[in-house]
Amino acid sequence: MPNMKNAKKKVKVNIKKTASNNDYEATMKNAIKKVEKAVAAKDNEKAKENLKVAIKRIDKAAKKGVATKNYVARNKSRLTKKVNEIK
Repeated sequence: MPNMKNAKKKVKVNIKKTASNNDYEATMKNAIKKVEKAVAAKDNEKAKENLKVAIKRIDKAAKKGVATKNYVARNKSRLTKKVNEIK
Protein backbone atom coordinates (compact mmCIF):
# COMPACT_ATOMS: atom_id res chain seq x y z
CA MET A 1 0.00 0.00 0.00
CA PRO A 2 1.22 3.48 -0.78
CA ASN A 3 2.13 5.70 2.15
CA MET A 4 2.65 9.06 0.51
CA LYS A 5 -0.25 11.26 -0.51
CA ASN A 6 0.81 11.49 -4.17
CA ALA A 7 1.21 7.70 -4.39
CA LYS A 8 -2.30 7.18 -2.97
CA LYS A 9 -3.71 9.58 -5.54
CA LYS A 10 -1.84 7.83 -8.35
CA VAL A 11 -3.47 4.51 -7.38
CA LYS A 12 -6.93 6.12 -7.65
CA VAL A 13 -6.09 7.76 -10.98
CA ASN A 14 -4.76 4.47 -12.39
CA ILE A 15 -7.99 2.67 -11.46
CA LYS A 16 -10.06 5.31 -13.28
CA LYS A 17 -7.81 5.31 -16.33
CA THR A 18 -7.83 1.51 -16.53
CA ALA A 19 -11.64 1.46 -16.47
CA SER A 20 -11.81 4.13 -19.17
CA ASN A 21 -9.27 2.34 -21.37
CA ASN A 22 -11.17 -0.93 -21.00
CA ASP A 23 -14.36 0.81 -22.15
CA TYR A 24 -12.67 2.22 -25.26
CA GLU A 25 -11.14 -1.13 -26.10
CA ALA A 26 -14.40 -3.03 -25.57
CA THR A 27 -16.45 -0.67 -27.75
CA MET A 28 -13.79 -0.84 -30.46
CA LYS A 29 -13.70 -4.63 -30.48
CA ASN A 30 -17.50 -4.91 -30.43
CA ALA A 31 -17.74 -2.58 -33.42
CA ILE A 32 -15.19 -4.69 -35.30
CA LYS A 33 -17.17 -7.86 -34.51
CA LYS A 34 -20.39 -6.27 -35.79
CA VAL A 35 -18.74 -5.49 -39.13
CA GLU A 36 -17.38 -9.02 -39.42
CA LYS A 37 -20.79 -10.48 -38.58
CA ALA A 38 -22.47 -8.36 -41.26
CA VAL A 39 -19.80 -9.40 -43.78
CA ALA A 40 -20.36 -13.07 -42.93
CA ALA A 41 -24.10 -12.58 -43.50
CA LYS A 42 -23.29 -10.76 -46.79
CA ASP A 43 -25.44 -7.79 -45.74
CA ASN A 44 -23.84 -4.94 -47.67
CA GLU A 45 -25.92 -2.08 -46.21
CA LYS A 46 -25.44 -3.13 -42.61
CA ALA A 47 -21.74 -3.80 -43.17
CA LYS A 48 -21.20 -0.28 -44.55
CA GLU A 49 -23.06 1.31 -41.63
CA ASN A 50 -21.15 -0.74 -39.09
CA LEU A 51 -17.86 0.03 -40.86
CA LYS A 52 -18.38 3.77 -40.33
CA VAL A 53 -19.02 3.21 -36.64
CA ALA A 54 -16.09 0.83 -36.31
CA ILE A 55 -13.67 3.29 -37.92
CA LYS A 56 -14.83 6.03 -35.53
CA ARG A 57 -14.37 3.75 -32.54
CA ILE A 58 -10.96 2.55 -33.72
CA ASP A 59 -9.77 6.12 -34.27
CA LYS A 60 -11.05 7.22 -30.88
CA ALA A 61 -9.22 4.33 -29.19
CA ALA A 62 -6.04 5.34 -31.00
CA LYS A 63 -6.46 8.95 -29.94
CA LYS A 64 -6.81 7.88 -26.31
CA GLY A 65 -3.70 5.69 -26.57
CA VAL A 66 -5.49 2.36 -26.21
CA ALA A 67 -4.60 1.11 -29.70
CA THR A 68 -1.31 1.54 -31.54
CA LYS A 69 -1.04 3.31 -34.87
CA ASN A 70 -0.16 0.10 -36.73
CA TYR A 71 -3.04 -1.84 -35.16
CA VAL A 72 -5.45 0.91 -36.22
CA ALA A 73 -4.20 1.03 -39.80
CA ARG A 74 -4.24 -2.75 -40.16
CA ASN A 75 -7.78 -3.18 -38.83
CA LYS A 76 -9.26 -0.30 -40.80
CA SER A 77 -7.68 -1.67 -43.97
CA ARG A 78 -8.83 -5.25 -43.37
CA LEU A 79 -12.39 -4.27 -42.52
CA THR A 80 -12.71 -1.92 -45.50
CA LYS A 81 -11.35 -4.60 -47.81
CA LYS A 82 -13.85 -7.18 -46.47
CA VAL A 83 -16.80 -4.79 -46.88
CA ASN A 84 -15.75 -3.84 -50.42
CA GLU A 85 -15.58 -7.52 -51.45
CA ILE A 86 -19.27 -8.09 -50.65
CA LYS A 87 -21.48 -8.21 -53.73
